[in-house]
Amino acid sequence: MKEQNVKDGTGKRKKNFFFLLPFVFCLLTLVTGCVQYDVGVNFDSQTRGAIVQHIKLGERLTSFSSDTVADWLKSVESRVRLLDGKTKRLSEREVVVTIPFNNGAELEDKFNEFYNPTIAPTAKSRAASPLETDLPKFESHLRVKQNNLLLVLRNRLSLELDLRSLSLLSSNGSLLLSPGALLELDFSLNTPWGAKSIENTVPGTLVPEIYEQGKQLVWKLKPGEVNYLEATFWIPSPVGIGALIIALFVAAGIALKYQILPALGIGNKPQNIGQT
Repeated sequence: MKEQNVKDGTGKRKKNFFFLLPFVFCLLTLVTGCVQYDVGVNFDSQTRGAIVQHIKLGERLTSFSSDTVADWLKSVESRVRLLDGKTKRLSEREVVVTIPFNNGAELEDKFNEFYNPTIAPTAKSRAASPLETDLPKFESHLRVKQNNLLLVLRNRLSLELDLRSLSLLSSNGSLLLSPGALLELDFSLNTPWGAKSIENTVPGTLVPEIYEQGKQLVWKLKPGEVNYLEATFWIPSPVGIGALIIALFVAAGIALKYQILPALGIGNKPQNIGQT
């Protein structure tokens, strides 16, 4: 009987091992980077900008689990529509998502709602699909603080992204597989006048790569870890500049009418002498 139990236990372990073989094979064959996910925040002006996401899936991944990939892309498209965004399919495994925003507060709301759909529900929200329920959950908190200085707008953007749920852990908590080889995650910030990274606020703050003479900052996110980044940038204020131009025109008109023209003897009305 004891010998039979030993054989049964060995058989169960073999069965469990063979059950995991497809998953292990998938991980080993896709370690060249199966998902490339780029998230960009583009500020065009004080009142116009967009969240742009470029998602590119590896060919091996789409061929290995095409149905799951298609369902996942559909869930992304549905969430984008809830935020008045647009989705453009470049191919079966590549998509570009654009979500517009009008100010920093709207950027903060839409970004956090897209990555935390259950935390910030709206009137348009619907029940999560089974696929969204089964996907790894991670927390995203983006904050934008704006100070209006009449002609310019000072912005301070901070992002905390918890990607620890993307790691594969054993029962005792040790790391079995780092997703860094499977995922390429980037976050970029594009501004008209350039931005400056702040690296002394939180220990381990990510350091960006700088492009286009400081107008574009790109952070390489680390899957399986808590990522934090922060930056400040200035944006011209069309409303403030327009108000200043109008004020200058008004001041010039007043000076022309009441000071310059009278000094030149222009604009004085002749006095009418009443006839008796």
